[in-house]
Amino acid sequence: MATTELGAALHQWRDQVSPEAVGLPTGGRRRATGLRREELSQLAGVSADYIVRLEQGRATNPSPQIVEALARALRLTHDERDHLFRLARLAPPGPGTIPRHITPGVHRILDRLTGTPVAVFDAAWTQLLANPLYTALMGEWHGNDLNAVWRNFLNPHGRVRHTPESRGALQAAQVADLRRTAGRYPDDPNLQSLITELRRRSTRFNDLWESGTVAEHQAARKTVDHPHVGALTLDCDVLGVAGSDLRIMVYTARPGTEDADRLALLNVVGTQLLTG
Repeated sequence: MATTELGAALHQWRDQVSPEAVGLPTGGRRRATGLRREELSQLAGVSADYIVRLEQGRATNPSPQIVEALARALRLTHDERDHLFRLARLAPPGPGTIPRHITPGVHRILDRLTGTPVAVFDAAWTQLLANPLYTALMGEWHGNDLNAVWRNFLNPHGRVRHTPESRGALQAAQVADLRRTAGRYPDDPNLQSLITELRRRSTRFNDLWESGTVAEHQAARKTVDHPHVGALTLDCDVLGVAGSDLRIMVYTARPGTEDADRLALLNVVGTQLLTG
């Protein structure tokens, strides 16, 4: 089947990534050691049919968002990610845009924390990657709701327990942090679009934005009301990745508490809850 340089590169990289390397089961007979198209589809959130068309050269103009998602799923290095952008006839993200590339090292951190809810966010608080336990704890988000600021202003129905006062404090902290990010990445079109839409759709966001406050959002203890294992009060820590502005959010429970027991139970049944 005729293909392109982009298609050939995707196929080659897919063949080089083992299921074990990305946390997928390896049961059943496999014709190749690499990822199946369906598995890459699951990891990247891109339809398997579109991946087929890319590899066969029948689709040649993927969006920057799709290229970024494929690069994350294939665990490409920074240089490989840039090469993939160029093969797709796109300019790699420049210094004025928010870094959204997750390095192989950060992927390995998540691989080793299987018993801990962990997610990776960019500097605008858009979720880029979450391990299964984080998704089981906090729920699965899609589209605009992957951005925590958008969600807290326009779809405030998550599992974290809030009073009106704590919700207001969180919103103020998020806006101050987003303003800080906007100062660091003034040329990022996705960030500008996010801010424009939030100002248009939320009077509360617009008022906070107009205040001009700039600060870095700090995490704290949170109570999560889970529909199956009950309430869990957890420490939420945000770790920065040097040189990328990525934020790694980690939830942990104090040892010997009911919260630790419930988190351990969720770790056992979480996958069943997500797929059931």
